[in-house]
Amino acid sequence: MTEPTHDEAHGGALGERLNWLRAAVLGANDGIVSTAGLVVGVAGATDDRAALLTAGLAGLLAGSMSMAAGEYVSVSTQRDSEKAALAAERRELRDQPEAELEELTELLEERGLSREVALEAAQQLTERDALKAHARVELGIDPDELANPWHAAWASFLAFTAGALLPLLAMVLPPADWRLAVTVVSVLAALVLTGWISARLGAADPGRAVLRNAAGGALAMAVTYGAGALLGAAGV
Repeated sequence: MTEPTHDEAHGGALGERLNWLRAAVLGANDGIVSTAGLVVGVAGATDDRAALLTAGLAGLLAGSMSMAAGEYVSVSTQRDSEKAALAAERRELRDQPEAELEELTELLEERGLSREVALEAAQQLTERDALKAHARVELGIDPDELANPWHAAWASFLAFTAGALLPLLAMVLPPADWRLAVTVVSVLAALVLTGWISARLGAADPGRAVLRNAAGGALAMAVTYGAGALLGAAGV
């Protein structure tokens, strides 16, 4: 009889996966809201398809590049900090091995182990891979899985672009009389979905998240459309 397998993700792997999913959803949400606000604002001033497409593409590219650059800088800073912390830990292990063993033992004790068990575990972990043991227990870092700035940048770029394409296509593809209505309905539906997904990933109340998301998007579109209409009426 074949034993059942157990493939459930645990600990850092699951947390990392949820963080990536949450970041992707939030990036797509940013793309939806910012691009929707832009094209709806332009639609308030003109119904020219070329102008709407130009504004939407400019906003998509500017937003996606900005998101990617910001994420690259942020994650690069995090990676540099992690590398510096690992280098310092490596020096301490080389210069003060006994003190580091005691520190690891105390950290394991703080997690609920008895002194004897904590010491034995610390010794075994040190013999196997001292740096990895201290990095995980003391610093909360996995030396084998440091944050990758390029992965983060590309993920942000793609997520923002995917979100931004929805309001852009909704604005330029339908006939002129339907553009605004199709865009508003599509954007609000997408914001309801991203709000629900982000709430579920964060184990929060979906109702409040959906309401906040949809209300924020609706307000952004209303404000930009009003500004565009006023500028268009003024002949700007």
